[in-house]
Formats: sequence, structure tokens, C-alpha cells
Amino acid sequence: MENTEIIIKLTSDEALVLSDRLERVQMTDLSRLVDDEAVRAPIHRLAGTLDKSLTGIFAADYGERLDAARRRLRPASDDLASDHEDSD
Repeated sequence: MENTEIIIKLTSDEALVLSDRLERVQMTDLSRLVDDEAVRAPIHRLAGTLDKSLTGIFAADYGERLDAARRRLRPASDDLASDHEDSD
């Protein structure tokens, strides 16, 4: 199999939220959650790439930035209501 690179595009909000989650996963016992080193390696690489790319992760207002990004990424309550109605 050819070893080509895959490019993933994320918005800054998506990158910030994903970076935070990956950091939390890595700070727990990742080997307990992911028992395959072949899977852990790309998780570490992705987390490192995000950390290098995100300038605000060490900012004093990081928590506020993260909360705002999460709010923007969550579906609006109107969207959730219409999705629920469509499934009825």
C-alpha cells in the first residue's frame, strides 16, 4: 500500500475543541483507552500538530475561547427540535 498523506481541514473552532479533547485523552491513561500502539501514534501526532497550529492554547482567556468555540459548534436548539420532528 502506498504511504500517502491525508489532509484534514478543520475550522479554528473545530481544531480548538478537538485539541482540547485530545489533550484530555492523552492526560488520562491513553493506553487503557486505546490498546493498540498503532492507533495511539497518530493520536499523538494529530494532537501535536494541532498544538503547534493553534496560537491561543496558552492564552490567559483559553477557557473562554474554548467555551465560545463549543457553543458555536453545537447545533442550535431550533435545529435539534426540527431534527426531532423529522424523525417522528
